[in-house]
Amino acid sequence: MRKETRKAVIAGNWKMNMTPSQAKTLIEELKPLVAGKNGCEVIVCVPFVDLTTAVEAVKGSDIKVGAQNVHFADKGAYTGEISAAMLKEVGAEYVVIGHSERRQYFGETDVTVNQRVTAAVRAGLKPILCVGELLEQRDQGITAEIVSLQTKIALSGITAEEMKQIIIAYEPVWAIGTGRTATAEQAEEVCAVIRDVLKGLYGEEIAEAVTVQYGGSMKPGNAAELLAKTNVDGGLIGGASLVAKDFAAIVDAAN
Repeated sequence: MRKETRKAVIAGNWKMNMTPSQAKTLIEELKPLVAGKNGCEVIVCVPFVDLTTAVEAVKGSDIKVGAQNVHFADKGAYTGEISAAMLKEVGAEYVVIGHSERRQYFGETDVTVNQRVTAAVRAGLKPILCVGELLEQRDQGITAEIVSLQTKIALSGITAEEMKQIIIAYEPVWAIGTGRTATAEQAEEVCAVIRDVLKGLYGEEIAEAVTVQYGGSMKPGNAAELLAKTNVDGGLIGGASLVAKDFAAIVDAAN
């Protein structure tokens, strides 16, 4: 991490876990564990039904709240979807966009990810944009090409000023929910590729200020090694974010 030029961010992606009452309990347990840890931003990205509860529960702390997806339309006949304006009004500040599970199970593409990012930033939300390669793509030696393409398409039409609102999370799909983790060197290599893409799109000053997270099975046991790398500015945490002491340990590593 280079905290002198960009913000370290540890964000928990709860996925489809935690009822509202469970969300309140987890946040209340987490609050004292991360109090005063101002070396990084702490975010909990919760299911839609937990948002109101989470926004209320984090009061009195520095914990921020995010959603896990957003639709690209302002409103309309999109049964089951949630707009950026809806998220803003309930108090969400961040939103995860383009997670591999959304791409894999719900048909999201690089183009619709771009539409969602655009809708989010123009509503004043801060996207956590996810990019990453499949195992077969890594084995084919095309990780850099895949991640570069995903990043460029997702950011199409996004201005340099809007880029200041966006976090990018490198998520090697083969390391999500599998127990496998990229080595610190592999994570650093791809995060550096992402930053090079940003330099090409927006120039060095903007690129150096963007937070690039690692999102593939970061845990208390490997967080410090990953976060020690120059271009790894935080983590998008899955399973470990559901256990307060584990999530807090990762926050400690970022501090």
